[in-house]
Amino acid sequence: MASKAERVSSDLTNKVVLITGSSSGIGAETARLFAQRGATVVINSARSVVDGEAVAASIPGSWYLQGDISVPGEPEAMIRSVLERHSRLDVLVNNSGTTRVINHADLAAATLDVWREIFEVNVFGTWALSVAAMEALNKSHGSIVNVSSVAGLRPTGSSIPYASSKAAINHMTVLMAKVVGPNVRVNAVAPGLIDTPWTESWDAVRSAVQAISPLKRSGTPADVADVIVAIAMSPYVTGQVVAVDGGLSLSS
Repeated sequence: MASKAERVSSDLTNKVVLITGSSSGIGAETARLFAQRGATVVINSARSVVDGEAVAASIPGSWYLQGDISVPGEPEAMIRSVLERHSRLDVLVNNSGTTRVINHADLAAATLDVWREIFEVNVFGTWALSVAAMEALNKSHGSIVNVSSVAGLRPTGSSIPYASSKAAINHMTVLMAKVVGPNVRVNAVAPGLIDTPWTESWDAVRSAVQAISPLKRSGTPADVADVIVAIAMSPYVTGQVVAVDGGLSLSS
């Protein structure tokens, strides 16, 4: 017989979902899908306020919350804002991220300042927001889904610092999942090349992906959103990093 935690986690009606970096691309599409399943969605961005407000306006019942997870104190303030408005948090999707496009062979260009900039958002900000949300997620028997990258699984990606940050996210996911159960589940998705505003100029990379991946195409935000929502709703899955890459990691 399913436990209470299992029963409630499969139903998103009246559940509250916070998605960072959701003013466009994967985050925005994930917000729309959660809302279609009945959830109340909190849209977030650090700077793209107009875009974030537009996404929120297009999704009934959602609202926009500006906040930069890389700034000390803001992760905690974001969680307080969500709880003041809804008194609960059921799902946290850590989708905020940044990168620099640097040839892997150009070691000098990957300065420590670049490493710090990328890790402040992708790793430290993700950690801080997850910790800030943990008490609320424990109460709701909730879950965290981290948006990583196949660059954290394979020696690829827009730069070595970026790929390393995603590898750190993957290991953080597993380690956190091991200690926050049974009430909270932590998983990650690792997208390959996804067609978003961030990658719209990456024509050469897109052609290469289409040539070598088993599914012969790059991905869409909806491809990733489907998996994020599925993991968030799966009560017996934790500590997993799921590649969403059309099989690219099998070929590279």
